[in-house]
This record gives sequence, structure tokens and C-alpha cells, in this order.
Amino acid sequence: MGSDTVMGTAQRSRASEEGAATTAQERLSYRPLWVEEPARRRRLPDPVRTAAVRAVLIIALTLLQAMVAFLCTLAESWLAFPMVISSVVSTVVATWSVLDVWVTRQVWNQRNGVVSAPSSTARSLRRERRRARRQARAAERAQERIRRQGGAGQLSHP
Repeated sequence: MGSDTVMGTAQRSRASEEGAATTAQERLSYRPLWVEEPARRRRLPDPVRTAAVRAVLIIALTLLQAMVAFLCTLAESWLAFPMVISSVVSTVVATWSVLDVWVTRQVWNQRNGVVSAPSSTARSLRRERRRARRQARAAERAQERIRRQGGAGQLSHP
């Protein structure tokens, strides 16, 4: 063993202090590659997501089938006619699957309710309508009170 590979106690402690200082600096300057942010939109409910995945798979197969039908037609293959017919049927099925996603979403919203946060404009319009209704009711009560009193307290009659 050479003398340059053997360290004394003082050299070891100095090296460990330098190493600790380096790791502390690394920790301070460490930045994660990405910062996770909360999702902007809520996750789709399970039945709706299942219908959507099914629709995407059916649409992908329909597009693939249409492409094969087109290529078979260009190649004048005997398979062209059956592929065109099956592509038409697949298009109907794909349309049905997209409608299934829409209907499933509507049904889920009806059964489980929709969390709605009205905008500030809708809220202010509702407040104004409420205020107008209150004023109308108060005016109606005042008129009713005057009628019950038989006009007593009025200085003149119209």
C-alpha cells in the first residue's frame, strides 16, 4: 500500500466535514424534476370511464377496418366487399358506443347529482331576484294592511 492511499485521523475528519458540507449544499440546491399539481378536472366516474374506453377501442377498430377495406379495394382483392360491409356495420356500432358514453354520463349525473359551483354573475342575479321578490311581498303586505284598516290613516282618497 502506498502512502497516498492511507489517510490519517485528521485527514479523515476533514474529508468527512467537506463531504457533509457538499451534501448540505446539494440538498439546498436540489430541485425536483416536476411538481405535482392537483388535477384541474375531476376524474370520470367508473361507469362513464368504462364506456369511454370501450368506445375508443371500437372506434380504433372501425378506423383500422375502414383502412383495410380501402386498401383491399385499391388492390382489387376479393376481400374488399366483405370489408366494406363490415366497415359500415362497425361505423354504426361505433356511433352507438359514443351515444352509450353520453347516455351513461347523463344517467350517472342524474343518479348521483352534479356538484355545481355557480359563477359570481349567476349568484348576483339570484340575489337581485330574491331582493325584488322580497320588496314585492313587502309592498303587497303593506297594501293588504291598508285594505284591512279600511283606508283609515289615509289623508286623501284617489
